[in-house]
Amino acid sequence: MERAQFCPVGKLEKLLVASDGSQFSEGAIREAISFARKCSSKIYALSVLETNPEYETIGSAVFEKEEAEVTRYLESVKARASEEGVACETIFLHGAEPHQQIVDEAAERKVDMIIIGRRGRKGLMKVLIGEVAAKVIAHAPCKVLVVPRAARIEYKTILVATDGSDHSVAAVGEAIAIAKRCGSNIIAVSAIRSESEHQEAKSILEKVTELGRKEGVPVEALAPVGRSYEVIVETAGGRGVDLIVMGAYGKTGLKKFLMGSSTEKVIGNAGCAVLVVR
Repeated sequence: MERAQFCPVGKLEKLLVASDGSQFSEGAIREAISFARKCSSKIYALSVLETNPEYETIGSAVFEKEEAEVTRYLESVKARASEEGVACETIFLHGAEPHQQIVDEAAERKVDMIIIGRRGRKGLMKVLIGEVAAKVIAHAPCKVLVVPRAARIEYKTILVATDGSDHSVAAVGEAIAIAKRCGSNIIAVSAIRSESEHQEAKSILEKVTELGRKEGVPVEALAPVGRSYEVIVETAGGRGVDLIVMGAYGKTGLKKFLMGSSTEKVIGNAGCAVLVVR
């Protein structure tokens, strides 16, 4: 039985779930429908078929076959949503930059959250996440939820990563709000590279703990020594965390091509879903 029987994440009137039809998108589709059911949201199920110059040389038959496959897949997602009483509109686009089209659709339709799988058909099973997912997170106009294929969000234990930056402060607020709605446990982690940073981390965590206290949410504060992404992933795995909340960028994150490296590496290695907040 699911613990959260109401909308766990504030206002979620419109959700955009981006999928390439691969097995890696299954977690994103499942959780998008779950969110929509609880939040009375509308889902936009979007797929982008990348244009390929090779089609000009090998003929249109291959392209038409892929178009038909994508259409069938989107209709299957719509049918799954309908079975759960969820309104779902399908969007099928063509283009050379899938991430930009996903971001543009999210902005145009004013969606409240993008939900995406960690990797796609072209994603390498390495440390980092898929290229399209990384670019979507870096440029999205809203929150982005990244869901590994087997991950399920039960709102039992939430880990929020914080370094005191503006983005992490927003993540703390989001995590505490979710915990308050769902009765979740919160673990706040502020990783340090050496003991010389302990006092700063302690100060950051005291603010998180105080904010939680004001909202009636108990917070367990941890300031372990180590690389931030390794500490976050290890803590999440060892403590049964089912949702990590963190900012798109940290203190050293550059708003460039990709998101902050720690956020990217956490998403690439964590076994649970990661909500990226701005």
